[in-house]
Parts: sequence; structure tokens; C-alpha cells
Amino acid sequence: MIDDTNTQSPRSHGSAREVFLAFLKLGLTSFGGPIAHLGYFRAELVERRGWVTESQFSQLLAICQFLPGPASSQLGFTLGLLRGGWRGALAAFVAFTLPSAILLVLFAAIAPALQGPVGMAVIHGLKLVALAVVASAVLGMSKKLCPDRRRQAIAVIAAAVVLSLGAAWVQLLVVVGGGVAGWLACRSLQPSPGEPFPTGYGIRLGAGLLATFLLLLLGLPLIAGATPTLAAVAEAFYRAGALVFGGGHVVLPLLEEAVVGPGWVNQEQFLAGYGAAQAIPGPMFAFSAYLGAEIPTGHAAVLCALVALVFMFLPGFLLVSAVLPAWDAISRHAATTRAIAGVNAAVVGLLGAALYDPIFTSAVTGGADLAIALIGFGLLALLGRSPLWVVLWCVAASVAMQAAGLSIH
Repeated sequence: MIDDTNTQSPRSHGSAREVFLAFLKLGLTSFGGPIAHLGYFRAELVERRGWVTESQFSQLLAICQFLPGPASSQLGFTLGLLRGGWRGALAAFVAFTLPSAILLVLFAAIAPALQGPVGMAVIHGLKLVALAVVASAVLGMSKKLCPDRRRQAIAVIAAAVVLSLGAAWVQLLVVVGGGVAGWLACRSLQPSPGEPFPTGYGIRLGAGLLATFLLLLLGLPLIAGATPTLAAVAEAFYRAGALVFGGGHVVLPLLEEAVVGPGWVNQEQFLAGYGAAQAIPGPMFAFSAYLGAEIPTGHAAVLCALVALVFMFLPGFLLVSAVLPAWDAISRHAATTRAIAGVNAAVVGLLGAALYDPIFTSAVTGGADLAIALIGFGLLALLGRSPLWVVLWCVAASVAMQAAGLSIH
């Protein structure tokens, strides 16, 4: 648990090179998913390097959880910003994301070769990985974000609405409805005091960044069509990144709707890539690079992967940069605290719905599938193992079943 009593002053301003090297180390070694990343960041950048105080780190984490986007990457971006200015922020993003993005694009390149019996067993094993990992994420998030009956009710209703209606616009409706429900129902929650940060810019630039976020959100659909062009890819991933609350695994249903819904990527490719993403370090949102490489735009796979990656992260970075100088004032409102609690509860329901459809319905075809996934879930939720162990188990078990002539898919 973070000790907010530490008020030591952070060290002096650093360079973009220093930030890049620190985050490259994290990008190469940060296994375990978004929650684990927060621990890596704290150990390396607060305890070891002293870039920010414990209090500042806690407030930055609160901001990133409050906003849509990849929370751990937004936290890294803001830490780079405070340490090395805008160049430091860019260096933090590139260094932390590049290793995982490269590995996932390489996986997309070799995936077509996995067409034989063994290759198909590997793909099926990765789909079971997705089931185990998301089930563990739903359990962990529900304990943290739905600690009382009111928020549990919001989560259950959100899941029921998504599963019943299924349309793309329903996900946004559920998030907005969760915010309204939280504002009305969670009146006992009180805000935590904010803290100004030495960003080097003020509220005026923050307002300009917020305007840029909105302009792209509203303007990209006007230039994107239904066919998978680079503009359409940019719009789809920007929309997913702009609407996902909670980061990490929560992006799964939004990305599934963005790329599987219009037929750009099939369900097999989608879940296989998601499973492969569990085996590598770095941010979960780097999954977008794999999806971009798989979308048939007619352009080079690397270019499409880059577009998907940049526009996946961009809205979250614009928002956190816009809010940072004004956080002290925003965080004082009790209504904000209650609304975001409701949004977080709705997000749990959204992810719970995705756990059933498409993950469970696509991955489990029999008792053997379910047994393999349950063991993987136990490795994560009960034994606390890294997702890498789940990947090794599920893939090895799937291949072994295939070799024994016991088809499980």
C-alpha cells in the first residue's frame, strides 16, 4: 500500500534520454499486466530514482484511473512529462511500448504459418489464455471497484444490458448510465484532495489539448469509411481508446466491436492475439499493434500497426495532459468522485459481459477446454502466478491434447 505520508522532494528535472532508458528497462521487464505495472513504476521511479514523492505518485494514479485510457501507460506518460517535459513524455511512451509492439507485430507476421494441427492447437490455447486472464481480471476488479451492493448492482445491470442488446452504441450508453447511477447512488463517497503538479504549462494549454481530443473524436468519423483504410483504422482505435474506462483488459470489448464487428479481423485472429499479448511485457494496449498489422488496408502491415498503436494511446494522453494542471480543482467535487465510482462499476459489468461473449463462447467447446482454462485461472487468481505461466500452461495443454488425438476444438 502506498504511504501518503512521504513528503520528500523529488530530484531535479531530468533529460529525455534518462527517461527513455528508465522506461525501456520497464518495457522489457514489466510482466504481469496493468496492476503489476503500477508496482514496477513505484519501485523504480519513486523508491529507487525519487522522480516524484509518494503523495505525487498517488495523485497521478488517481488522475489516470479517473480518465478514459490505458491507466498504466498514462501514468508512465505523466511521470515522463514531469521528469523530462514533453520530450520526456514521448520518450516514456516509446520506450515502454515499443518492445511489446514489436513482438506482437512479429506474432501477426508468423500467425498465418500456424495452420497445421499443432499451429491450430497453439491458437486454441491462446484463446483459453484469454478466458483465464479476463476471468481473473473480472474477479479482481469486482473486489476493488464494486465493494458494496449498490456498485455491484450497477455492474450486474450493465452486463445484462450489454448481453441483451449487443449493439456498439450500448457500451457507451452503459458507461454514461453508470456515471449517472454512481452520482445518484454513491453519496457516501468523499473526494480526495488534489495537488498541483509542476507541468511547465497551465490551464490554457490544457484546454487546447482537451479541444484537440474532442475535435479528433468528432472529426475522425467524418473522414473514415466502412472499408479498412488508414483513416478508418485511426478512427476505430481512437474511438476505442477514448471510451475505455479502467484500461487494461477493459479495452477488449471495445476493440472487438471496432475490428471484429466490421469484419476486418476474425474472432480467431482477435483472441489468439489477445492471448499472445499475455506472454510479453509492457502495456496491454500494445495489442492494438497486432490488430493493426492484421487489418487488410492494402498498406504495409507495419504502417497500419503504427497507426493503430498511435491512435489507440493518443486520446488517453491528450486527456491526462489536459486535466493535469486543473486536477486540484476537479478533484474537490464530490459529484466527480461518485460519478467515476459508478463508471468503474459499469466497466466491471462491461468486461463481465465480454468474458461470456465472445471469449467463453469462442474458446470453450467442451469439458477439456473448461478444465484447462480453470487451471489457468487458478494459477492467476489463487497462486498469483504471472500471465506468462498461464500462456505456457494453456498452449502446452492444448498441443498435448491434440498430439494425443483428443481434439478439444
